[in-house]
Amino acid sequence: MDISAENIVRQAIFDHLEEMVRDSGVVTREQLSRFTVDGEVHRLIDHGRGIRNPAGMYGTLSILSDPKGKYADEEVGGSLFSYAYREGSTAGDNKKLRRAYELRLPFILLRKIEPGLFVPVFPVYAVADDPANRRFLIALDETLLSVDDPLHLDPLEKKYAARITKQRLHQPEFRGRVLHAYCGQCTICNLKHGALLDAAHIISDSKPHGTAEVSNGLSLCKIHHAAYDRNFLGISPDYRVAINRDLLEEVDGPMLRHGLQEMHGRELAVPQRPGDRPSRDGLAERFAEFTVSAH
Repeated sequence: MDISAENIVRQAIFDHLEEMVRDSGVVTREQLSRFTVDGEVHRLIDHGRGIRNPAGMYGTLSILSDPKGKYADEEVGGSLFSYAYREGSTAGDNKKLRRAYELRLPFILLRKIEPGLFVPVFPVYAVADDPANRRFLIALDETLLSVDDPLHLDPLEKKYAARITKQRLHQPEFRGRVLHAYCGQCTICNLKHGALLDAAHIISDSKPHGTAEVSNGLSLCKIHHAAYDRNFLGISPDYRVAINRDLLEEVDGPMLRHGLQEMHGRELAVPQRPGDRPSRDGLAERFAEFTVSAH
């Protein structure tokens, strides 16, 4: 297959993967191992290595990043993503990733969140080969292919890259972790349609202590997320929903009545693992803001 045909195959894989992730936020190793597009099965993850180099493709199809793994995969200055060479010779696995860099082929970054479970980030691109530090630099946006020196971004390029990293790496990973912890349902109303679910921060990520931990997150359907962000809805430290007094007294259609007013006093459905449950301290801080706004 030539490069044009390979890019068509890659795009078809990306399109199908996007539909899958929209619902659950995560993919399993089994799904990645037998990923079917138009009746053709593709293996998107290697059985024993952190890089997938299909024999019939010019370059790498996916790389795996494990935050707890032995390789020094990390963000570089909050902007680009560093992906370490495989151990040993720079040939073999590294050769196909270097080829993807030379041909500007898009591929998939698989962020491991627990054994057998991943958040895919795609398309990503290798924008620099840095043999001195035995690493490739990975950009999370096609625009960054055009920068003059990926190893030394100017301030505007670095600011843009940092924003893209937040949007395309941090936020999807946070959503995947939170939705998985809540079994793919809204913690308030139990809605199970993944495409209608968000991962909401209890303490905003714009604050220093607004971490991306699952305990600082809530799986909320879009209406309850919007209501929570605007203090129409609050959640107390004992995991109960409170609706703004003015909203409780308002008369409107069935969505207000059933979707919000009837949620007043309802208890959250929280994750089974204690460490994933909403931080009571965080909820208390956020609930105080709701209480002030309600008066």
